[in-house]
Amino acid sequence: MQSILRLDVAGQPRGWISAQEAVSAYARGDVIWGIGDPLPPVFGGIQRLTGLRSRIDLQPIIALQGRVFRGFSPPLCNRTLFRRDDYRCLYCGQQHTRGELTRDHVMPTSRGGLDRWENVVAACRRCNWQKDNMTPEEADMPLLAVPFRPNSFEWHFLAKERILADQMEYLSRQFNAERDWAN
Repeated sequence: MQSILRLDVAGQPRGWISAQEAVSAYARGDVIWGIGDPLPPVFGGIQRLTGLRSRIDLQPIIALQGRVFRGFSPPLCNRTLFRRDDYRCLYCGQQHTRGELTRDHVMPTSRGGLDRWENVVAACRRCNWQKDNMTPEEADMPLLAVPFRPNSFEWHFLAKERILADQMEYLSRQFNAERDWAN
């Protein structure tokens, strides 16, 4: 079943929830508003007195009651990193499968580099081995793109393999720039 994009009351993405979790939120009255074409309805039981069957119409994007949290810090993992870099080695430019890629630290951690979005790129095993413990300049292996930290909207896109058109439209309006992987 399709995942639902969960927003806070300010419209900031806060995660992906299952359709069952969304049904529970609707039933509790926690859904403040929704966006997008309705998904197929979810039917419940039949009310004994009226004979009416309960029905909940889900939308692909819902805002739930609760606090607004500031300062989303996107977690760094290889899955989202490789999607950010379009499964492409940022040294040789070749596309690879997820299993053929590694996380490379532009400034090696052994030389003070941090394990954060702005210092890591996808690299094929050959290029990572060749670069070794050097900077791209020292290894004469210039980067093909500048590593960046995705914003909340970009990260929620990168974290999900399959999303609906309404969800993509909502998220992509807040991307920091044109992204090849967003097409």
